[in-house]
Amino acid sequence: MLVLLLPEVHLQDMAGPVQVLDEANRLGGRYALTYCSGAARVRSAQGLWLSDLSPLPEPRRGDLVLVPGTASEGLGRLRAPRAWLLKAFRAGARVASICSGAFALAQAGLLDGRRCTTHWKLTSRLAAEYPRTTVLDNRLFVSDRGIITSAGVAAGIDLALSLVEEDHGPVVAARVAREMVVYLRRNGEQEQRSVYLDHRLHLHPGVHRVQDLLVERPDRKPKLAELARVAGMSPRNLARVFRRATGITPRQFGARVKVQLARDLLGDPQRTVESVAASCGFEDARQLRRLWKQTFGMSIQAFRKAG
Repeated sequence: MLVLLLPEVHLQDMAGPVQVLDEANRLGGRYALTYCSGAARVRSAQGLWLSDLSPLPEPRRGDLVLVPGTASEGLGRLRAPRAWLLKAFRAGARVASICSGAFALAQAGLLDGRRCTTHWKLTSRLAAEYPRTTVLDNRLFVSDRGIITSAGVAAGIDLALSLVEEDHGPVVAARVAREMVVYLRRNGEQEQRSVYLDHRLHLHPGVHRVQDLLVERPDRKPKLAELARVAGMSPRNLARVFRRATGITPRQFGARVKVQLARDLLGDPQRTVESVAASCGFEDARQLRRLWKQTFGMSIQAFRKAG
């Protein structure tokens, strides 16, 4: 991963996402962090000098380029490495910005014709200075065809967690969030909600272990007693603690995970409803259809036609 450090970079814009990716590495992630710049050192917005930076490398397919935000007072004199950013994207790298880092992407033309966001104080300015962009308000982060932009400081952590979820799955993302003691938040768009991350706004380790098991093996039908052993408590206590922590029962959470997996599998037109139901651990296709209608308010047939 290439962290592009521009003059007057905000330290938290850099540190938050980098911490997420570093924690992911401890759980099997594969993010090789490289801090690069057009200069050997840059002064942060907070006055700390960042030295021994790598020169801008030759970008490659599969790279992740992260552009932390810079002091808004200095945006008028911002000089982003436009050619390098454009080359990185054309080479097949994902490019992500934190906060005002979106202005660097806009300078390179990467936001032309794309939806994007930035800090709420700067959305109007970004839209005015770069009218070919579609700037969205009230979004934690926006992903549009390989370009990801995020709002203010904490939203960079949300963006990084979304990348970890995309690269290494929801369980790793949830464990990273738990290690950092942060909540997993979505970007506000309904279609990007995920049951794998819903009901995780708690810090109970036993409940998290149960949720991890249900996510990792959605095809299984574990009894409450087995889940209780995983949680390290009695079945009655687990039922009480799980509902208090998540708002639903273990059985309800497991059913929602199965429906989410079914939604992913039903995107393949070659899969029958019966085979999907079997893969997800449903008793039969009838049970899948019933829970599907309760969850999405439409039939599976209507869902496939709409897709």
